[in-house]
Amino acid sequence: MSASEAGLIGDIGGTNARFALVQGDGTTTRARVYRTSDYPSLLDAIDAYLAEESPLPRPTQAVLAVAAPIIDDEVAFTNSPWTFSINAVRQQLELRRLRVINDFAANAVAVAHLDESDRIQIGPGSPAAGAPIGLIGPGTGLGVSAFIPAADGGMPIQGEGGHVTMAPADAQESAVLELMRRRYDHVSAERVLSGVGLVNLYNACCELAGAPAAPFAPAQITNPRTWSEDPWAREATAMFCAMLGTVASNLALTVGARGGIYIAGGIVPKLGTTFAESAFRARFEAKGRFRGYLAAIPTYVITRPIPALLGAAKLLERAE
Repeated sequence: MSASEAGLIGDIGGTNARFALVQGDGTTTRARVYRTSDYPSLLDAIDAYLAEESPLPRPTQAVLAVAAPIIDDEVAFTNSPWTFSINAVRQQLELRRLRVINDFAANAVAVAHLDESDRIQIGPGSPAAGAPIGLIGPGTGLGVSAFIPAADGGMPIQGEGGHVTMAPADAQESAVLELMRRRYDHVSAERVLSGVGLVNLYNACCELAGAPAAPFAPAQITNPRTWSEDPWAREATAMFCAMLGTVASNLALTVGARGGIYIAGGIVPKLGTTFAESAFRARFEAKGRFRGYLAAIPTYVITRPIPALLGAAKLLERAE
C-alpha cells in the first residue's frame, strides 16, 4: 500500500465485530468493537465503523476474518443471522482486493507473531521447530484451526472442528451428554465448549443432581463468587475445562501439532488460575499409549486481545 492508502481488517464473530485500519506506513489504528445485534448486516457495521474513522483514507483492500465456513461467494454466519456476498461487499466498499478467511484461521496466522507476553503456557512441553500448530477457542461458538509453517509464510487450515461429535471421558460426562442428546439431534463439541455450552453443562449438572438451575449467564457460571452459593456452577466449570482438554488433544493428534496447541476465544483467557489449576492439562495428556507424545506438546492460552486482527493484518501484508 502507498502512504496514502489504508487497508481494512476485521474480526467478526457471532456477538461482536471488531475493525481496524492498517495505514500505508504499516501502523494499525485502535480497534473498535460493535455488537452484531445492533446492525442489520455486515455492511451496515462496516459503514458505521468507517464513518467513525473519517477523515482517515477509505480502505482500498481488506481482510475479514469471520466466524463462518467460507465455501462459495455467499457466507452465512454460524451463530449470527448475518449473511453476505463476498463480491457484493467488495464492490460496495469499492475495494480492489478483499480476502475473507475463517476467524480461527486468522488466529492461527497470528501465532507466529505473538510476543512471549501475549501467551501463558499451561503445563510442560516445548514446541518442535517447523511442526504444525493447532488453535482452539471457546467463545460464542467453538473455533478450531491449524497452521502449517513454511518458508513462504505458511498456510492456515480453515475448518469447522468445533462441530465434531463430543465424546465423554468418564461416567459423569457420559450422563451429561446423554441428557443433551435428548435435546439436540447432534451434540457437538460446541454444544459444551462455548458460552451457551457452559449454560448447557450447568443445567445438565443441576438436573442430574435434582437441584434447581439458576438463570446464570456464562460469566456467572465461571465466577468463583458463584461457586460458594452454587456448587453445580463450579462442577460445570471444571467439566468445561476437562472437556476442552479432550478436544484439544484430539486436535493435536489429528494434525500432528507438535508446534503447540493455542487456546483463544473469549472465555478461557478470563479464567486465569482457575484454568491453569483445572484438569485441562491432565486430560490433554490422557490418551493411553500416546501420553508421552502429548506430554511433549506445549499448550498456551493467548492473552493478547483480538489476535485475529493481528493475523488479518499479516495476511493483508502478504497480499501485496
